[in-house]
Amino acid sequence: MRPTALLASLLALFVSTPGPILAAQAPAQATEGQSAQVANTEVSEDAVVAEPADPLPRLNKADVDAWLDGFMPYALQSGDIAGAVVVVVKNGEILTGKGYGFADVAERKPVDPATTLFRPGSVSKLLTWTAVMQLVEQGKIDLDVDVNRYLDFEIPARNGKPVTMRNIMTHTSGMEEYARALITADPDAMIELEPYLKHWVPTQIFDPGSTPAYSNYATSLAGYIVSRISGLSFDDYMDRYILQPLDMQHSTFRQPLPEALKPFMSKGYALGTDKEPKPFEIVNSAPAGSLSASGEDMGKFMIAHLQNGAYGSVRILEEETAKQMHDTALDMIPPLNRMLLGFYETNVNGHRGITHAGDTQWFHSQLNLFPDDGIGIFLSVNSTGKEGAAGPLRTALFHEFADRYLPGSAEDGSVDAETARQHAQQMAGVYENSRRSETGFVALANIAGQLEVAATEDGSILIPAFTYAGGQPKQWREIAPYVWREVGGDDRVAAKVVDGKVLRFSMDQFSPFMVFEPVPWWKSSAWLLPFLMAGLGALLLTVLAWPISAMIRRHYGVRYELSGRDARAHLVVRVTAIVVLAILTFAVILVVQMFDDLNNLSPANDTKVSLLRLAAMIVFPIATLIGFWNAAVVLGSRRRKLAKLWSIVLALSFVAVLWFSYAFSLIGIGANY
Repeated sequence: MRPTALLASLLALFVSTPGPILAAQAPAQATEGQSAQVANTEVSEDAVVAEPADPLPRLNKADVDAWLDGFMPYALQSGDIAGAVVVVVKNGEILTGKGYGFADVAERKPVDPATTLFRPGSVSKLLTWTAVMQLVEQGKIDLDVDVNRYLDFEIPARNGKPVTMRNIMTHTSGMEEYARALITADPDAMIELEPYLKHWVPTQIFDPGSTPAYSNYATSLAGYIVSRISGLSFDDYMDRYILQPLDMQHSTFRQPLPEALKPFMSKGYALGTDKEPKPFEIVNSAPAGSLSASGEDMGKFMIAHLQNGAYGSVRILEEETAKQMHDTALDMIPPLNRMLLGFYETNVNGHRGITHAGDTQWFHSQLNLFPDDGIGIFLSVNSTGKEGAAGPLRTALFHEFADRYLPGSAEDGSVDAETARQHAQQMAGVYENSRRSETGFVALANIAGQLEVAATEDGSILIPAFTYAGGQPKQWREIAPYVWREVGGDDRVAAKVVDGKVLRFSMDQFSPFMVFEPVPWWKSSAWLLPFLMAGLGALLLTVLAWPISAMIRRHYGVRYELSGRDARAHLVVRVTAIVVLAILTFAVILVVQMFDDLNNLSPANDTKVSLLRLAAMIVFPIATLIGFWNAAVVLGSRRRKLAKLWSIVLALSFVAVLWFSYAFSLIGIGANY
């Protein structure tokens, strides 16, 4: 569920000893006539599974344990994170599983890598995609046909182009962000998958296949298709054909947790020093992020994919199907990391890496595989940490692991100084993220999330939204035409340019599933945000000056000079300003509450959202007309020049509010977002 203000709140969610857990939650049998016969193929005893070459002898349990023991405790303490699990696999075995900190702070309960459940968030998607590919290899799903073939409701085509399963798996369905009811802490507010999906189909803002735009909704659509084709509930299917074959006894997609697993669930925290844990999170977009799993269980899943579908004596995928998942790349902005079928690339030091990260509100995770080296590493933490420390922690762990055990040189190069300056100037501008809400209520936050790119005198580019540890904006130096590398780092930025015009750009950490495109002039924050702020300031000053001037007149015994039409205009425009400011204030408070706590993205707020948008749709156009009427009255009167000038300012202030509310969908009908 991930760099704008919107994404910071929404960006997408989530080890094993033998025991009786699965017996307590065995799925119901499919009824007669259902098409759930999706057998997990046994691997012949005579079959030879090729072991990847050992990349480095240094990668051994003793060395990894010592390195982790030096890295993790300090990282948790300095980041104020309660607990974490790290699992490393190599050549078909769990090399090490380590728990750090506490699963329950108040009880001082340590993290057990084998049994403590974490919430891997959007790492859950990898299991969902594996289920999809099981049905692909059986001929029950075609990656390249209209998904409506498999549904009992319609996903509209855009410009004649239908959504396919390949579009869904590569996050190119074209759908806008769907935030409503994403997460709740209230089990009574849980929405089953079918009604969740059918409530509202997000508007397609891009043609399918054209633009990466990460979508939890589309992933959940894939999970629903798995359920419909198999004749099983999504949870039952995942138990029977993914979790049980892999002996993932401490893992489940079920929500709330089965009773047998509740004692093993780690608590979630905002900060590790918090004594009160957060409630268990219900992810209504279940196939996109509802998994609860132990670290070592995730190790088993990593082994299965590193061995191209084989785990022990069973297969969850045929070898060619697994390779298809790992190797089929969507190349949107070369040479950046690419989206695969479910996985996405995180190539580092010349080594091929495939990965998926995940976040709930409190748990933050990442699964990294190096298929050519037979290596995988999984991390999950149970706290967001101080100033969002969980994010930098997992990035640092990945890079330090790669630098220690998979060393190599970063791509380098250069362009001449004049070309670098020209290309940097072409990049300079304001951009918006392809992963965004466009028609829904929360789109109004997009004005604060637009991304500025600036050119420096030496031909580098700056993106102030991304900073170094000291808070300075990150700087990228051009190493090839329209390809920049972070100064002091390895992250690259690249742009797609046609006839000298930047059409889109991205960076390695986002390129597989989102891009940044130039903002249309009419909703660019470069001019609209100052215009809006000035307008709101003028309206606020007008409202505050009204009672203050009345008190001053009363104090000095000065008579109110306006009468008739002038007095009515003076009164009406000020009352209108109060109403407009009240609506905007309520909107801002509601959006801040939603992003501060995702539980507030709740259907319980539907009435508030609907009434707010309806009020904006009625009041703001009328307010603008009143503003111009007031200006006409004042300009036609004998009032002072300052009053006449201020009446024009007020009219333009109402225009600013109306323009912003239209551009960012505060004006509208309904509570879908």
